Amino acid sequence: MRLVFDANVLVAAFAARGLCAELLEVCLAEHDLVISAPILVETESALVCKIRLPAPRATAIRRFLEERLRSVAPAAVEGTACRDPDDIVVLGTAAAAKAECIVSGDKDLLHLGDFAGIPIFTPRQLWERLRSG
Repeated sequence: MRLVFDANVLVAAFAARGLCAELLEVCLAEHDLVISAPILVETESALVCKIRLPAPRATAIRRFLEERLRSVAPAAVEGTACRDPDDIVVLGTAAAAKAECIVSGDKDLLHLGDFAGIPIFTPRQLWERLRSG
């Protein structure tokens, strides 16, 4: 399955050993994860500013993601596609990747339910879907 994780899911995967970390591990091994430069930048910034990781560690995580995830340039998406304009890049990344799923904990993205036929799941919803079949 081709998936796009938003920055908050990626940050959670590296901030603590939990569901997001396990989900990232499984998806790296069994699925096609796609990212874009803006999501990488947001992830690295959040790791430093919110999680308070040292900058060199956050940069190492960004490089890890760059090496293991396929990168695309986000497609243009109408600014009105989501109530939070900061989330447009996630939708554009998913559209450009022809993703089968977006994984997010962001309430504005989850509120959409799907975008252009691409379902938007919480990490828990994706985990349950992967485990059920």
